[in-house]
Amino acid sequence: MRLKTLKVFIPSSSSVCLVLIGTIGGYFLGRARGRKAALVDQQQDDVASVADLLENNVQPPPAAAVVSLSKDEQKAIISRKIKLFESIQAEQEEPIQSLPAESIKITLWYGQVKEVKEGKKWITSPLDIAEEVSESFASKALVAEVNGTPWDMSKPLECDCELKIFTFEDNKGRDTFWHSSSHILGHALEAEFGCKLCIGPCTTKQEGFYYDAYYGGLGLNDEHLKKIEALAKNAVEAKHCFKDIEVSVEQALEIFSDNKFKVEIINELHADNKAIIVYRCGDLVDLCPGPHIPNTSFVKAFRCLKASSAYWRGNKHSESLQRVYGISYPDENSLKAYIKQQEEAKKYDHRVLAKSQELMFCLPNSPGSWFFAPNGTRIYKKLMQFMEKEYLKRGYQEVITPNMFKMDLFERSKHAGHYKENMFLLDIEEDEYGVKPMNCPGHCEVFRHRPHSYRELPLQIAEFGVLHRHEASGALDCLTRVRRFVQDDAHIFCRESQLKDELKGVLDFIKYTYDIFGLSFDVELSTRPESYHGGRATWDKAEAILTEALNDFGMPWQINEGDGAFYGPKIDFGVCNALKKKFQCATIQLDFQLPDCAQFDLHYTSDKQGKGEKPVMIHRAVFGSFERFIGILLEHYKGKWPFWLSPRQLIVCSVTQEFEAYAVQVQERIRRDGYHVDVDISDRSMSKKIREAQVAQYNYVLVVGDKEAKSDQVSVRARDKQDELMGVMSIDDLLRELKNKVEAFH
Repeated sequence: MRLKTLKVFIPSSSSVCLVLIGTIGGYFLGRARGRKAALVDQQQDDVASVADLLENNVQPPPAAAVVSLSKDEQKAIISRKIKLFESIQAEQEEPIQSLPAESIKITLWYGQVKEVKEGKKWITSPLDIAEEVSESFASKALVAEVNGTPWDMSKPLECDCELKIFTFEDNKGRDTFWHSSSHILGHALEAEFGCKLCIGPCTTKQEGFYYDAYYGGLGLNDEHLKKIEALAKNAVEAKHCFKDIEVSVEQALEIFSDNKFKVEIINELHADNKAIIVYRCGDLVDLCPGPHIPNTSFVKAFRCLKASSAYWRGNKHSESLQRVYGISYPDENSLKAYIKQQEEAKKYDHRVLAKSQELMFCLPNSPGSWFFAPNGTRIYKKLMQFMEKEYLKRGYQEVITPNMFKMDLFERSKHAGHYKENMFLLDIEEDEYGVKPMNCPGHCEVFRHRPHSYRELPLQIAEFGVLHRHEASGALDCLTRVRRFVQDDAHIFCRESQLKDELKGVLDFIKYTYDIFGLSFDVELSTRPESYHGGRATWDKAEAILTEALNDFGMPWQINEGDGAFYGPKIDFGVCNALKKKFQCATIQLDFQLPDCAQFDLHYTSDKQGKGEKPVMIHRAVFGSFERFIGILLEHYKGKWPFWLSPRQLIVCSVTQEFEAYAVQVQERIRRDGYHVDVDISDRSMSKKIREAQVAQYNYVLVVGDKEAKSDQVSVRARDKQDELMGVMSIDDLLRELKNKVEAFH
């Protein structure tokens, strides 16, 4: 029998709306955040739309102004939220309880292991399945995916499905762990200070989490952080479960009527037709799409790190907030190791080393755009020369394109719809121009400039292009997040039949480069995002091609769902330096869309008849931005640059001023061979000269005195104890040794 939709409205005082189906009930479980819509024996067209829910002209309650509250007032607000949550939760769970517990087949994947399990619809949860595997596995299981959709471990399954379970060892498990920890932090902040919570994400691609909140005039200090930490640990010990409900816009506005920041987010979700999800953890009721760990007891180690200033939405004209950073782990030993590693990292922070080594600086009159001093410029140029040498070996051709284009170009390439708000725009002679934030539209124009034959493909176009992106002031982070940067960008135009070889070549290029610098890396395949161009079949083909390339590459990799570029899937490389900091650097993006765009009309002749065919485009970068890569290397080497890359390779120190002329002569001879060498002919003591040279991280100190001047030699002192280049030697022998050292690196 076909069931009909019944709309039940709870009295207007609670503004609760629920969709029930037939006499046994049921409710809409689909969520715009990615969960597939599921109705109990009900077709999609029976679902009440948002417009239906608003037909009674229910107006959202006004958002209260942000004010300081007493403890009692804050407790009353928390109590009200909990009652509303529990009321809606009970209404939604009641119909489910009467549904038949039908058998379902669950195909479990954990790692590379596949196992088929039996379960009961609406009863069996991923946590139940994990417990069937082993108690140990269940104790580490943090979050699940059901048919590719993120899923809470304790949430009952609804149908036959493929189930994946993630632990802290997986990116998805780790991100969920830290995101859930941010809720524990928010629980403590709201309870202790009565602040207005804003957003609390995990710091993706890094370690830990934070929560932004509005505190009025209160400024947080170390004593506050100790209190917050103690309250968070209490919440952990209480083993609070994470429970969620999906709510209407009216319900959400009523629950969060005291918090204008949450109200703003709710209105945006409603305008974008996205589901509104609310989670409860202990006394915290928070707006969040989830998913979360089963309960707070999984967080065995918790630490508040620091508090800093922030702006709402990163806009300096908006409310001033305070951001509390935290870190958490499933065990105390991991936290201790992290704290030790952070202490080490502070000593070698690239901001500190950049200043002490006189590499670069930034001024308030050009925020996010760095001045490179002579020492820093030498590193910059050496990296560029390294890449130019590789380009020559690998068949790349360099081009130079304009820094500024009419916005029409970015409209044609579809970038304007995705990047315009992050571009620097200019009005020139009644036309709108944009300073380029990427090189690909310009490289398409290079390809389009003249006809091409299939014999020319693959065509590898490279450019050290100067790019500008309008990052928010609050998002700028020294060299790792800037507004002006140079990218080792290249685009490969090829035939589809050439993709396998070209992708292999780029993957090998990236691995070769990172091996040169001693950098380890993780690999992710980022798939189709919510907002994408082109057909699904083309996307599926592109993802399959990259999957095959990664499997052939032979290194472990993970899928990063929904994080592809708007024009195609991509392979991202997360680089880890010696301080275990992780940064996204290299990328390979497969693009069937841009060459096929009618406004560009890219094509090549494929046969004697001149038949035109569309090329496929590979976007790739190896270093990523030079600025970020230099920052990574500075910390990776802890300021001790290898000789070939060093901005301070050698310094000649004369024993006395009597040997000044010979010291300068040695400097000139070494310079002629292309090395950077300074000279210290001051009247300071030799011990002081050597000490200062060591602090400045010169690779070699060349001491010259009477003996060296008479024999045309130098006395070599190496910075690194393990370096075998030591002792007295002739200038010619020294130059041969230096040449061998450079060639040993690349």
